[in-house]
Amino acid sequence: MKFDDSTEVLATVQASAGRRAMGICCLGLLGLLLIYMAFMRALALHWQLFLILVGAGSLWVADAMRRATASKLELTPLVLRDADGTVIARVDQITGIDRGFFAFKPSNGFLLKLGEGRARHWRPGLWWRMGRRVGIGGMTPGSQTKFMADVLAALLAQKDPQD
Repeated sequence: MKFDDSTEVLATVQASAGRRAMGICCLGLLGLLLIYMAFMRALALHWQLFLILVGAGSLWVADAMRRATASKLELTPLVLRDADGTVIARVDQITGIDRGFFAFKPSNGFLLKLGEGRARHWRPGLWWRMGRRVGIGGMTPGSQTKFMADVLAALLAQKDPQD
């Protein structure tokens, strides 16, 4: 199958509003409760510092998740990218897709195996990349990620065996 436009979006994945709100609220509430406990309980100084640090970390991750899940993923015939333009993986670099039950993949998502390693990157709730592995999913609806994985599998099946 040939595409007339290499920038044509074949599939998109976006975080669902309910999961996004629930995840951000839970992480934010956890952070606030830990900081509250650090100041309202008579604890040793090292425990207070620990609770404050973990609470601040939780608030930081909640904000990172809020920013990350506001975006969406787009699959074109050439690349899988974030809507802000960050290239997650080029289609010609993908060597396999793992959607199995026991795969180390995000919730409602799939795992991509790349031919060569790339820099680590993490967008909480949407995607992550560590070396030759890319996880897509998390707060995303299973129907969207399943469709994207199916389209990717079809693109990989069309690859020239000599490549």
